[in-house]
Amino acid sequence: MSSTGGNHAKSQDAIATYKVEPYVMAADVYAVAPHTGRGGWTWYTGSAGWMYRLIVESLLGLRLEVDRLHVTPCLPSHWPGFKVHYRYRETVYHITITQTHAGNAGKIAVVVDGIEQERQEIPLVDDHQEHTVEVAVFARS
Repeated sequence: MSSTGGNHAKSQDAIATYKVEPYVMAADVYAVAPHTGRGGWTWYTGSAGWMYRLIVESLLGLRLEVDRLHVTPCLPSHWPGFKVHYRYRETVYHITITQTHAGNAGKIAVVVDGIEQERQEIPLVDDHQEHTVEVAVFARS
């Protein structure tokens, strides 16, 4: 394992040692001289796909289940939120997720086209229209 702890592009020396693309997941980081700290097997693993799923599903909290997009973000406390333009077949959903530290700790409110939803999910329809979704995440302090 590299002593840089995953920050392989933090300095010119680290970049010169790692020698692979900083935006993909390496299957190997060599620990034996003369290649200590060098990355390898970057495009031969499923790790990039798993990293994508980790970010989209676990951090951003978006998980598709047939025709419903479940929303359960797990954001760092200093993030104010994020926006996603999600395409479901031929229909676009403009999703704004805002995190607040006021009231209702742990609650997530989902509003689709002005209508508050009973569950933490967005019902998806392929009606070729654009839809606006607002999600309020009430962070735990």
